[in-house]
Amino acid sequence: MKQLRIALAQVNPTVGDFRGNVRLITENIEKARAAGADIIAFPELVITGYPPEDLLLKSSFIDANLKALDKVIEATREITAVVGFVDRKSGLRNAAAIIHDGRLSAVYHKVYLPNYGVFDEKRYFHAGNVCPVFGIAGVGVGFSVCEDIWYEAGPVTVQASAGAELVLNISASPYHHGKHMVRERMLGARATDNVAAVAFCNMVGGQDELVFDGASVIFDERGKIVARAGQFEAELLIADIDIKSVSQARLQDTRWRKGQTQLECDCPSQQISVSDARFTNSLLRLETRVAPLLEPEAEVYEALVTGTRDYIHKNGFKGVIIGLSGGVDSSIVAAVAVDALGPDAVHGLIMPSRFSSPQSAEYAGQLAANLGIRTFTIPIEKAYQAYLDSLSDVFKDVKPDVTEENVQARIRGNLLMALSNKFGWLVMNTGNKSEVATGYTTLYGDMAGGFAIIKDVSKTLVYKLCRYRNTKAGRKLIPEEVITRVPSAELRPEQKDSDSLPEYDLLDPILLAYVEEDKGVEQIVAQGYDEAIVRKVARLVDSSEYKRRQAPPGVKISPKAFGRDRRLPITSKFRDGA
Repeated sequence: MKQLRIALAQVNPTVGDFRGNVRLITENIEKARAAGADIIAFPELVITGYPPEDLLLKSSFIDANLKALDKVIEATREITAVVGFVDRKSGLRNAAAIIHDGRLSAVYHKVYLPNYGVFDEKRYFHAGNVCPVFGIAGVGVGFSVCEDIWYEAGPVTVQASAGAELVLNISASPYHHGKHMVRERMLGARATDNVAAVAFCNMVGGQDELVFDGASVIFDERGKIVARAGQFEAELLIADIDIKSVSQARLQDTRWRKGQTQLECDCPSQQISVSDARFTNSLLRLETRVAPLLEPEAEVYEALVTGTRDYIHKNGFKGVIIGLSGGVDSSIVAAVAVDALGPDAVHGLIMPSRFSSPQSAEYAGQLAANLGIRTFTIPIEKAYQAYLDSLSDVFKDVKPDVTEENVQARIRGNLLMALSNKFGWLVMNTGNKSEVATGYTTLYGDMAGGFAIIKDVSKTLVYKLCRYRNTKAGRKLIPEEVITRVPSAELRPEQKDSDSLPEYDLLDPILLAYVEEDKGVEQIVAQGYDEAIVRKVARLVDSSEYKRRQAPPGVKISPKAFGRDRRLPITSKFRDGA
């Protein structure tokens, strides 16, 4: 049987950790070699970690990346490896090194450089202009990098038309909820359109705001999934590719008869011989793994856990501290932190005020007990009264307002930061996307923190995640009363979030349309929403940009998150619908 055994190394590199990344690569090469793999592929820019951003402007960083590649080359015996790195040929290139039996055989340069959303690749890289087909053990193989495979008539089509029977794409494809479905539809289409086996090797893990979900996958020439790695977990996925079935399918497909293939990509192909024979040709066919995909809430939850774990561990923090209010936001943040770091690394601080209900501290205590985390209680009444006394002369002719509310939030922020400084615990911010969007937050108060786990999670999704976590636990890990109580900041008597904002069931769809879909006020009103409410929400979003610029980073789980994705000026006279 004409076949290739390929291994997709779904690994979790760290930006700039060349020693650690090389170790990760060489360990997986050894495993793939032992399993009889002909080819092992690693994610895009696995040598440097992704995205390296302006580190690419430092020549010393590029030098270190090339030295690390040399060490990988030395370790690549009796196997072909495809390794993402930064090439320095005629300017910086996002590249894939094709290494065979301890020798660098060729280098592929990424053709399409994304420059949208979270991507800034045109800031750093020059685009490639050749789409080679590599001969490996008598099989034509086309290698490409991430964005290259998203184009219908791009490098993949060029390579398949020039004889590639297997197309292997190395990628660092950032996660947002539901992205894997779009990605797999596209990959399946590439396989069927080009009558080729398609292998997609994705990165896994967290890097600052970004999370990579893995889910590396292999399709046969009919667009059927033959192997898939799990989501949010490191894995070496190994599968046998039946190349003979690709050849047979092409004989029966009229598009592959001479002169019938239409190309739109102007990237020429070339033939490069890497190896003539397999190192191993007597192995039994493997039983391949097709990992199931997670359900929507489970997928988002695991993304939050992955992003939190890697942010804390990769940056070397000792643990985290969370202000526990007895509400859903701090409860889900605490649950995610415990799942990411373990209960011993998570600490809770309860800070009741004169306006806090007795139930708030009770629910916070129940949550902490259920999660097995240590808590501290520091009432803020003395500090709050001291602030009021200090400000009394200046404020004597002015009625109390939101100022006095915000003082309480800022006292709590100071207490959290004090424990952070003393014990080395990173403050976990508990603000959700609905609050961040509308500015329903206090600068230097509840916006304080080093990492905002649910910054990109709407309030309505927070409730769903709480219920999901309880279902997963098989018990009320997050007390039911926390989920069902009326949301309140408890900064004045009888306060409710709905005093300042529309009900979240109404607010969140408007925010989705205005923030993530960039729809204007008139478009949203045309969908059936009250015009006055839409205008109020738009005004709140627009006027809160200066706050968001000062917010801590957080896990991106939506197609358009605040920060890297959505970039608007703070100073602007434009008001939508005005």
